Amino acid sequence: MKKLIFAAVVFTCAAQVAQAGTIERACLSSDRRAASRSLCNCIQRAADMTLTYRDQRTASKFFKDPHKAQEVRQSSGTSNEAFWRRYKAFGQTAQASCG
Repeated sequence: MKKLIFAAVVFTCAAQVAQAGTIERACLSSDRRAASRSLCNCIQRAADMTLTYRDQRTASKFFKDPHKAQEVRQSSGTSNEAFWRRYKAFGQTAQASCG
């Protein structure tokens, strides 16, 4: 019986991690002390409202290497400028929603 309960708990935890979005996974794996499951989930919900899947993949890299965000922000190019506008909207939504 204990093995069955343990297996159910492991399966449930694995399913939750698998369902986590790109931003949420990056947030959870970051070295920031404030990163928690609830905060990272909230940030993911903000990303889902404001960013495309491709945008989320780009933004998730900023958690590991914040300098990449600076490179994108300063680069000249219409696609990067459009992404940065969406990313700023994401940041404002996440701040308003998550705290």
